[in-house]
Amino acid sequence: MSDDVMSRPARQPDRTEVTGPEQTDVYDVFEPDPHRARGYTVALVHGGFWRPTHDRTHLGPLAEALSRDGFHVVNLEYPRTGMPGGGWPGTADALLANLAAAHADTDLPDAVVLVGHSAGGLLVTWLASEDRVPDLLGAVALGPVADLATADRLHLGDDAARAFLGGSPDEVPDVWAAADPGRQRLTAPVALVSGEHDDVVPPEVAEAYAATRTEDDAKATTALARGADHFDLVDPEHPAYLLLLAEVEELTLGRGGPHHPA
Repeated sequence: MSDDVMSRPARQPDRTEVTGPEQTDVYDVFEPDPHRARGYTVALVHGGFWRPTHDRTHLGPLAEALSRDGFHVVNLEYPRTGMPGGGWPGTADALLANLAAAHADTDLPDAVVLVGHSAGGLLVTWLASEDRVPDLLGAVALGPVADLATADRLHLGDDAARAFLGGSPDEVPDVWAAADPGRQRLTAPVALVSGEHDDVVPPEVAEAYAATRTEDDAKATTALARGADHFDLVDPEHPAYLLLLAEVEELTLGRGGPHHPA
């Protein structure tokens, strides 16, 4: 397993927008070549088990690649455990506020696809639930911590979920229920992509989330990136990038849109 993509340099964003008083009230914008622009915004949500150690900059190479492939890219920041506004529900509220600011950005297309990695995979799956994000075509969750019960059972990230949510499921059950995408109604399609050799967030976590979906939910699909580990999923130089690109394109070409149960 190699995590060199986490520190690999990328081009600077075309602009950075400040949305509030905290250092995490910010997002970077990567613009496509105008002649290749597809007319969609991809909003990235980074991972790192909700800890301050990792921020949005490690998704710079992915943001650069997606913009090169014709998407307007918004690389979102958010407060993590121990930071001002971090934890639940502060992290979710901050992400919603940054997304609202990006949606109001007149230089960005309204239609958006969310892409989240690891802990960010949980966040985009949660955002794709309960009609929380306007003009949302869907989400792609990469190596996602999408099922909190499974994540807790496997002690992922040295019990990162407990630190993020402020206690165990028995100690703060209401918080766990509010933060768990598996207990929310999915209202936009989500594609959960796991790495075949991911031992940071094993594929069974995404599969456990998918098993919670009912006929009243929007579509949740799972896919396996062959030969990929946890960090390969956000590495544009790895073949897994082609799978990500295909999932994003499928959402923009008609599978996306709000789900309205009959």
